[in-house]
Amino acid sequence: MSLAVIQMVSQSDVLANLAQARNLLEQAAEGGAQLAVLPENFAAMGRSDSAAIGRAEALGQGPILPWLKQTARDLKLWIVAGTLPLPPSGQADAKAHACSLLVDDRGEQVARYDKLHLFDVDVADNRGRYRESDDYAHGHNVVVADTPVGRLGLTVCYDLRFPELYSALREAGAELITAPAAFTAVTGAAHWEVLIRARAIETQCYILAAAQGGIHPGPRETFGHAAIVDPWGRILAEQDRGPAVLLAERDSSEQASIRARMPVSTHRRFFSQGALRPAHTSE
Repeated sequence: MSLAVIQMVSQSDVLANLAQARNLLEQAAEGGAQLAVLPENFAAMGRSDSAAIGRAEALGQGPILPWLKQTARDLKLWIVAGTLPLPPSGQADAKAHACSLLVDDRGEQVARYDKLHLFDVDVADNRGRYRESDDYAHGHNVVVADTPVGRLGLTVCYDLRFPELYSALREAGAELITAPAAFTAVTGAAHWEVLIRARAIETQCYILAAAQGGIHPGPRETFGHAAIVDPWGRILAEQDRGPAVLLAERDSSEQASIRARMPVSTHRRFFSQGALRPAHTSE
């Protein structure tokens, strides 16, 4: 069961980004991938008109969704479309979500995940201040879906810092979890590898960490280091910066063995959705 993770250096030109993404996805399909993950903001970086982009897509007037569906059909490939700005279904004028779509090899939408945790953070880089909530609304749902490569959980970038989400995905049966990202160079150097490996180890899932890796308008510099991490926390493939296609195989037998030998899901005493009593506190 072949997996592909894509790294890009997306710019502000949507059509140019889609052309680059198509080329990379073609390489993934030629390499035998059944599922490929694009990075966060794959279709545009550094744009100030995300609301307009999302509205056009919701009204069927934008290029991104038709491109996504056609590419999946042409390449016979399941695609996780990193993120794109999309308002709630049927509400074209509502505030957009940072939306990650799962599309099957017939070009049909299988799942939609709206990013739960928004990056409202001050960073010691050229930009300094990030406020995703200025442009996006918070999502509300934990999302998993069945695919030919296994049961897939969906997350995005800043979600990596919230392990309770990943525990909830594991509880919902996830075997692989996507993490399309655009980590800043500063936060990525400090925490990226630690986070993606930790999320893999604690959930015993494959982590498919697509990334942006380079210089973008804004000004903005992203860390890159897209990677595929196995359930034991081993990095199977990685790219430091620049466009790339990473390929790896899912070994379901080994994953089952890891989970059987260290059955952490049955040992957990605290569940993300309050299934067990809260921690005791002394007065």
